[in-house]
Amino acid sequence: MDEGLPPRRPGLSVRWKLTLSYAGFLLVAGVLLLLVVWIFLLRYVPNVPINASDGFVPNRTDLQRAFFPAAAATLGFLLVVGLLGGWILAGRMLTPLQRITGAARRVAAGQLSHRIRMGGRADEIRELSDVFDTMLDRVEDHVAEQQRFAANASHELRTPLAISQAILEVAQSDPDRDLRGDVDRLHAVNARSIALTEALLLLSRAGNAPARTERTDLSLLTEDAVETLVPFADERGLRVTIDTADAPVIGDPVLLMQMASNLVHNAIVHNCPGYGSITVSTSSGGGVSRLTVENTGPVVSAEQAATLTEPFQRGSERTRGGDISRSRDVSRGGDVSRGGDHAGVGLGLAIVSTIVRTHGGSLTLTPLVGGGLRVAVVLPSSP
Repeated sequence: MDEGLPPRRPGLSVRWKLTLSYAGFLLVAGVLLLLVVWIFLLRYVPNVPINASDGFVPNRTDLQRAFFPAAAATLGFLLVVGLLGGWILAGRMLTPLQRITGAARRVAAGQLSHRIRMGGRADEIRELSDVFDTMLDRVEDHVAEQQRFAANASHELRTPLAISQAILEVAQSDPDRDLRGDVDRLHAVNARSIALTEALLLLSRAGNAPARTERTDLSLLTEDAVETLVPFADERGLRVTIDTADAPVIGDPVLLMQMASNLVHNAIVHNCPGYGSITVSTSSGGGVSRLTVENTGPVVSAEQAATLTEPFQRGSERTRGGDISRSRDVSRGGDVSRGGDHAGVGLGLAIVSTIVRTHGGSLTLTPLVGGGLRVAVVLPSSP
């Protein structure tokens, strides 16, 4: 019995319940049949001696003496047939359920790869089996994704700790060392750790159903995101073009604002400094609202684009986190911070994908000819 569940009192098995039900229905049918015989036949027979020229003629009493023992024997036979036949039929009907129960127990024991795969023609039990297998497919994929995410997160969080440890070891081994540079580098490492932790928390929050939903205009959120990040784009010499039209949606404005900011920020970070461009547009129609962000940049293959929404993906290669040797190089003056932003920790598009999914929308990444990427978000439009 699972922990946390109240103990259950022992009771009849489903097989016995079905068996008794079959036998009970059979007995009721037999009694009704005998009552019909009694009501519509025997009561019309006179209960007085009947004289006939050709011999003895039984009256009602004589027929009752012959009828009731035979009726009792018939009911007894029906009871035996009902119990035996009900037991066999119930067993045949419950066999698929026993397979489902066995599969559920194996899954509860950790065998998420087990499937029922029940054959035969379609019926309610086989439909339940198919739904159970589909659920297991989703559970297995979700568990694998969570394990992969936990492993990547642990690896990524280990990096700033290893860098900090290397900086401290270098500072400890050289008492005459100027610690101001080490303090600055530790500050940068700490800022990166905070940014990564905040991104992980945001990704966890975005994976749940929005805490509050309200009607909002995606175009206004996008304009605010672009206005906030324009100075960052100007620093990199990028040209930003915005073309927004009303795009009403229903959702969490904070998460939707984060989604738009991440898309614009990602387009700025992965671009061509000095001459690149970014185009941001919103529109609505056909019952959906759209947000599209296009940017110039390095060439992205279709295979790479398909993996960019996975956590800890940066550009064309997976983040490797850095090892101790790299950390020691950094401690001697390398740049340890890629910016305190979600794109810098490889979670920008992962957060966007999660927010879009929890709002019932879709996210499409299309590589552009000559380099760059087009990211299109489609959300259900509000009435």
